Amino acid sequence: MTADSILIRKCHDLDELRACVALQKEVWSFSDAELVPLRMFVVGQKIGGQVIGAFEGRELVGFAFAIPGARGGHSYLHSHMLAVRKDHRNAGLGRRLKLFQREEGLARGFEVMEWTFDPLEIKNAYLNIERLGAIARRYSINQYGITSSPLQGGLPTDRLVAEWWLKSKRVEGLLRTETKPSFKTARTISVPAQIYEWKASPATRERAKEVQDCNRRDFLEAFSDGLAVLGYERDQQGSGKFLLGWWEEKLAYAAG
Repeated sequence: MTADSILIRKCHDLDELRACVALQKEVWSFSDAELVPLRMFVVGQKIGGQVIGAFEGRELVGFAFAIPGARGGHSYLHSHMLAVRKDHRNAGLGRRLKLFQREEGLARGFEVMEWTFDPLEIKNAYLNIERLGAIARRYSINQYGITSSPLQGGLPTDRLVAEWWLKSKRVEGLLRTETKPSFKTARTISVPAQIYEWKASPATRERAKEVQDCNRRDFLEAFSDGLAVLGYERDQQGSGKFLLGWWEEKLAYAAG
């Protein structure tokens, strides 16, 4: 696979939406009861959402699915799912899908996109904060309940809420120059690289739960103090660290 061989575009027909449903099951291994069904992809597309596909020839190898929302009298896009087939990961495809979402959303007048992500997933956190310029200042405890997906390891589905301010100085500067505005780090929250193996084994899952519980307390306390996730670091061992500080732009309507 090369980057040039993948076309990012809107999904057009029911067959392409069915392919999104199938890829969703392949990536997350959800039970049928937990899958977002075909009709929701159809409805999302009809009511002003996004179903964006990554195609290698005619084959769907990734997709992003968003629905419109409203808060504080303003509309925004909620990106509910982004999936990339396993053999196409680590090649920048997830970022390309998000950037297509941004351009399409801006063209229709949206200024902010939100999505949730698992703070224990190190690569995804790095993408969201460092490569896209999202921030986080909300924490949702066990948002979806205990899920059938083995990726969750039987843990509560705690999530950070990413806010992607599409026209902010932070995002536009990052996309233009690959650098973010500097900020003073007031607090850090760490995730050990071993978290994946701890989640995968029943014998060590309690260690993963201890990390989740500790980080949950730290995030809730930091956000109540007015801090936001503004940076993310990874070390040579693969561990991750959230960097929290005060966000200068103070764009606020999606944080209610």
